[in-house]
Amino acid sequence: MGRVRGTLTRPVVAGALVVAVALVGVGLYWFQPWKLWQDDTVQEALPEATASEPVGRSGSEPVTPEGEPPSGPVEPVTVAVGELISHEHSTSGTVKLLRLSDGSHIVRLENLDTSNGPDLRVWLTDAPVKEGRAGWFVFDDGAYESLGKLKGNKGAHNYPLPAGLDPAAFTSVSIWCDRFDVSFGAAELVRAGRPTGSPVQRAAAAEASWWHETRHHRTLTP
Repeated sequence: MGRVRGTLTRPVVAGALVVAVALVGVGLYWFQPWKLWQDDTVQEALPEATASEPVGRSGSEPVTPEGEPPSGPVEPVTVAVGELISHEHSTSGTVKLLRLSDGSHIVRLENLDTSNGPDLRVWLTDAPVKEGRAGWFVFDDGAYESLGKLKGNKGAHNYPLPAGLDPAAFTSVSIWCDRFDVSFGAAELVRAGRPTGSPVQRAAAAEASWWHETRHHRTLTP
């Protein structure tokens, strides 16, 4: 009788072990806890500035007024800026919305320091940035645009905005864990201060003013 009972018990124990191993494997894949102890540092430079020169009527010959040097490289213009605050994980760094010389925009993260994790994304959103647990889950409540996977949990990265996307429609950036629908950290985008002086600085002021006024109009329009 004991032999029969032992023979029947072995398949049950083996099956339980298989199920347990499978559950552990799924849990490890889903949560990827080892990433919390792994740092991925990525340092990207700003996109290279391009030279800007006046052109003639034919569009091919540069025109330089006598006595004036040709226009130099056009640096990226800071349209808005914000500081990251911590949400589910300790997070710090600076977020900049930049306009490049070709009119396109990028979100740039600088001095980023956050935890690593599964399926982290950089989201441009219209949600308010709130401190504490109340601000962890708000960024998928309204409009948002994923700018791609987070390139590293430390360093400086560039994230181009898709062509045709209106940056004035968004007010914040979140380091978003898409697997668990939670923010690791976020920053409110605040328009850059009004500079004076060079043409490039005046262009930055005009861009920042337009961005702020458009946001204000969208807020007031029912």
